[in-house]
Amino acid sequence: MSFSPTLVCVHAHPDDEALFTAGISSHYAALGYSVVLVTCTNGQLGFDARGREGSDPAHDDRETRITRAGELQRAAMLAGFTRCVNLGYDDSGMQGWPQNQGANAFVNADVEATARTLAALLDEVHASVVVTYDERGFYGHPDHVTANVVTRRAVELARTVERLYYPVVPQSILTRFVPDATALEMFLPAWVLEAGIGVPDEQVTSTIDATGYVERKRAAIAAHASQIDNADLVNMDPAMFLALFGTEYYRRAWSRSTASDDATDLFGGLS
Repeated sequence: MSFSPTLVCVHAHPDDEALFTAGISSHYAALGYSVVLVTCTNGQLGFDARGREGSDPAHDDRETRITRAGELQRAAMLAGFTRCVNLGYDDSGMQGWPQNQGANAFVNADVEATARTLAALLDEVHASVVVTYDERGFYGHPDHVTANVVTRRAVELARTVERLYYPVVPQSILTRFVPDATALEMFLPAWVLEAGIGVPDEQVTSTIDATGYVERKRAAIAAHASQIDNADLVNMDPAMFLALFGTEYYRRAWSRSTASDDATDLFGGLS
């Protein structure tokens, strides 16, 4: 039996798939690849219908969880995902929030057990390329960091995975974009501001042209309408949106064998 090449993106919350990897998911879906999304939490600590953050004692966790599940379905379809899996954990909230202590919070997951569940899924779908956040979780969110730890272990356990990549933003891009956006009085979400100055340009191993999917990416972000901190990104000037989202950059974190042919294709050289 033959299988289509399979990309699996492992994300912490609903909307991360739109913000970080909608370019590659759209790109590889258009090429006929299988593109699978794994979301680790239900995102119940996102903004609720009244615009309250998850740290607000009056926050409506149940309503937010339901809303975000529906938004994720629409956004994932726009971003080209052919299958979506949720690991069923609760959003842990930002560092220091009381929800960090929740029994079902993702930060308290049994890493080995969760990694084995994820590894079984990776083998089931014959994943050859996996994408998740780097060791800092891209910008330090506890659930993103946990996603890295779990995915790294799952890749070790899986039989089919050939490569693991992290989405990154080169310093040369971020150091230009943030001042320009600030000058326009744009509200920038934490994942932009707290990403620091990005990674040194030389750490980028793969550059994927997502220009043809940039409006699809905008629509996927917009589908997560409850996450109001992304509103200025959705309404961004087309030229600035293209500058931030038109190209996706990745750092190869692990490869089963020597890889040197993936500069413009995460699957480059894989049979």
